Amino acid sequence: MILELQHVTKDFEGLRAVDDVSLSVDEGAIIGLIGPNGSGKSTLLNLISGMASPSAGKIMFDGHDITQKQPDAIFQLGLARGFQDPSLFFQMTVLDNTLLPVKYQHGEHPVWAILRGSWMRQERAHSVSALDVLKKINLREHFGKRAADLSGGQMKLAEMARSVMGNPKMLLLDEPTAGVAPNLAYSIFEQIDAMRRDLGITFLIVEHRLEILFDFVDSVTVMHMGRVLAQGSPTEIAANDEVREVYFGD
Repeated sequence: MILELQHVTKDFEGLRAVDDVSLSVDEGAIIGLIGPNGSGKSTLLNLISGMASPSAGKIMFDGHDITQKQPDAIFQLGLARGFQDPSLFFQMTVLDNTLLPVKYQHGEHPVWAILRGSWMRQERAHSVSALDVLKKINLREHFGKRAADLSGGQMKLAEMARSVMGNPKMLLLDEPTAGVAPNLAYSIFEQIDAMRRDLGITFLIVEHRLEILFDFVDSVTVMHMGRVLAQGSPTEIAANDEVREVYFGD
C-alpha cells in the first residue's frame, strides 16, 4: 500500500471533526471518499497533506511517517493536493502555472544558476513536457492564456496538470467536478483514469457526483460524523442500507 491512516483523530476546540479513522490505499488505485456535508472528508485530506496536524493517530505515505510533516516536505515525497476551489495564480499564464511545481530546477540552485546554458536547456525541456501534459488534457491551445480566463472546468484540469508536473506518486482531489458542467465532469474523470493508467498515479478523491465517481473508482470509503461508516466496492456501497439512510435520506 502507498497510504495508511491509523486511528487518525482531529479536534477543533472541543469539536471532533475526524474520529479514529483508519484506512489504507493501494498503489495505483483510485479511491472515492464520500459522505454528507460536514462529515470530515476535507479535514481528512488536510491532515494527509500536512495542512493540519492530527490530534492523535499516525499517517504513513510510501514508507514514510508524515504525521507531523509540513506540506512542502510531504510534496517532496510525492503526495500532492488539489482543492475544491482551484488554487491557481490567476494572473499568470496556464503554462507558467503548470511549470511551478517542477522539482530540482537548476536555475533555483546557487551553483547552477550562474551557468545560464544549463538551466535554459532544462527550462526548455520542462516547457516541452508541460505542453505535452496540457495537450493530453485538451488545454494545449490555452497555454498562453491567463489562468483567470479559463472556465471553471478548465481551471480544474489546469490544476491537475500543474500537480502532474510535480511528478507525484499520489494525488488528493477535493471535489474535482464541483461547479463543472456534466459533460466536462465526466471528461475530468476520464483524465484521472488516464493519469492512473499512463503515469501510475494513485488517487484519493472526495466527490459528490456519485453517478460519475462510481464509474471510475476501485473502492469507496464513506464518512459520517467524522468516522468511517462503510468501505467497499461501488456496488456494495450503493446497496448498503445504512449508507443510503445517512447519505441519500432513504
